[in-house]
This record gives sequence, C-alpha cells and structure tokens, in this order.
Amino acid sequence: MTSLTLSIRSLILLLAALTAMAPLAIDAYLPAMLDMSAFFGVSIHDVELSLSLFLAGFALGQIVGGPFSDHFGRRAATGSGISLFCLGTLGIILSPTIEWLWAFRVIEAFGGGLAVVNSAAIIRDFSKGQESARHLSNMAVIMMLAPLLAPLIGMVLLHLSGWRLVFDFLLVYGLIIGSTLFFKLPETRLITDDRPGAFKRYGMVLSNRCAVGFLFSQCFALGGMFAFITGSPSVYMGYFGISETVYPFLFGTNVVAMIFFNRLNVRLLKRHRPQFILSIGQAGQILTASLLLAYISFNSNPSLYIVIPLIILFIGVMGLIVANATSSTVEYFPSNSATATALLGASGFATGAVTGAVVGILGDGTAWPMIVVMFGCAVAAPSLRFLMQNGQPKPA
Repeated sequence: MTSLTLSIRSLILLLAALTAMAPLAIDAYLPAMLDMSAFFGVSIHDVELSLSLFLAGFALGQIVGGPFSDHFGRRAATGSGISLFCLGTLGIILSPTIEWLWAFRVIEAFGGGLAVVNSAAIIRDFSKGQESARHLSNMAVIMMLAPLLAPLIGMVLLHLSGWRLVFDFLLVYGLIIGSTLFFKLPETRLITDDRPGAFKRYGMVLSNRCAVGFLFSQCFALGGMFAFITGSPSVYMGYFGISETVYPFLFGTNVVAMIFFNRLNVRLLKRHRPQFILSIGQAGQILTASLLLAYISFNSNPSLYIVIPLIILFIGVMGLIVANATSSTVEYFPSNSATATALLGASGFATGAVTGAVVGILGDGTAWPMIVVMFGCAVAAPSLRFLMQNGQPKPA
C-alpha cells in the first residue's frame, strides 16, 4: 500500500472536487442554452448538441487517460487533463461561432476525462472491497454538491453577465483545482515490472466477464440518468410549463435523493457486499421506471406531482449503483485500475451521449421519449449483467 502525504479525508475531498468538474461543466450552462442560441443565431438543438459532444469527448478522454495514468502515473495524467480542460474552456469563452464552440467543447471534455479518470483509480490504489466502496460513496456525496448547485450557479451567473460568465467560472474552478492538486496530490500508482500497452490493458479488462457485467450495470445506469438530464429541460419547462427559475430547484431534488441513497449505501456496506446493494439499486430503477412508463402510457394528461417523485426515486437510487459497480469492477485490477475506471467512465458517458441523442431525435413535446429511454436502460443494466456473470465465479 502506498503511503499518503494527505489524510484520507483530505484526499477524498480533493478527488471529489476533481470529479465535480464533469457535472459542473454539464449542468451549469443548461439554464443558458436559450441565451446561447440567440447569441450565435442558431437553434436550441444546435446548442444542445454541445452537450452530446461534451459527453463523447469526455468518454474519449477517459479511454486515453486510463492507460496513460497506469503507465505514467496519476499526477501526470491529472495535470495534463486539467490543462486541456482550462485551454478548452478559454476557447469556448472566445468562440465567435457555434462551430468553434463545438470544437473547444470537445477539447474541454477530453481534458476533463483525462483528469477525472484518476479519482476512482487513486482510491483503488490504497483501498479495496467494501472499504473502497465506502470511500467512493463518501466522495460521491461531496461531489454531488456540484450537480445540485450547478444549475443554480448557472442561472445566477447568466443573470449577472450572460452565458460567458458561466464558462469564466469553469475556467477559474479548473485553475484552482489544478494548482491545488499540483501541490497536494501524492503519486499513488502501483509500480510493477509489467507495463503493458493500452490495447493489452483494455483487453485484460474486457476479457473478464464478471467485470464487464459490472461495467454494463454502470454504463446503462448512467445512460438512463443522461436521458433525464438531456430531456428534463424540454419536459419540465416545455411540457409541464415549469419556469426557468423553478427548474434548477426541481433538478436539484434528484441530487438530494442521490445524496440520501449514497449515505444509505455507506451504512449498508457495513453489513452487505457491494454486489448485493447494487442489485437492490437496479431493482429500484426497474420498479420506478415501470411505474413511470405505465402511468404516462395510460394518462394523456399526466400529473407533475406523480411524475417528478418517481423520477426522483429513479435518479436517487443511482446512489446504490455507481459506487458499488465501480468498486466491484476495479477490484479485479489492482495494477490496472485506471484503465478499468476509464472503461467504466467512457462507457457510461458514451452511453449517455447515445441515450441523450435518442431522446432528442424522438422528441415529440411530451415526456414519453425520455421515460421510454430511461426504462430501456433500467432493464438493460441487470439483464446484461446477468448474461455476462451467469456461471462465473463470484467475486471475493
């Protein structure tokens, strides 16, 4: 075990702040999309495309960042990633057209993925099993303040000085996190004589059927969440007529639910294995998604007061899924944890890019496309996990 120059609590706080770059970059500019479309003289769908491009770039950054981190170290990968994130964010601020914004959004996302992939890998470097799952849950609780506050921050900054101030905030945040990690982050990578190339590292992960089952569990859970994130502005503000001022608060209730279930997860991990709790979370998503689908299928005028609580439960039980799926996956790869984490994150964000695009393509002005995609993801996750792990030895 690598000795740490920071306390575990301080390190987890720093890693949570690092991981929070992604939800901040995704959620903070949601309230500004209408203003951005007017500024660039394009449709709202052209601005929404920047979200899918971010998810794709973030996934690519993680794919590259995992083997890079396992080979060159956590500090090198984190520093390089944050530098690219800040460069891309500066480019967005100076973008004269939507096409330039798309390009710099991909650079920003690639850097973010390259940096963020190290968070779970560092935790795996100094812990394992239930301890690792607890650390990931504690990190997630802190990190979830970002999606809780991001839409509110974006709304305030938008009213203060327009959409560019949102990205000014992201740039300053990246610079602060980057400089702090430069001075405080220890090198925790496990050094071994065997240093395989990137393709071999990914082959090692993909050849493990149990690990791939947990990977499917996480990527489709994230796919369902990003289907909601992409569809919620049009469903809440368009279909249900919620104002842009109230929307961030409704959005934030989902994050509060995730924080609650994360705290519950930490308690449950004292008595139960991560794999068991993961199954409970997946069952919860299937139940809530089934109720949502049945309700909107048989009601031409669905009530906001029924739809929103069910969505809150669907998103909330992510707190029982993500940390346990991550810890269960990386447990198999003590010297290859960043690559495993990269594949987890990249698969999740790539799935989110696809599900978000499907929600947009199927968009008909109702909640139906969003709910159908969420239901599909909820069913696919445990089904594929069962197919991959059936007949395989259980993890220790």
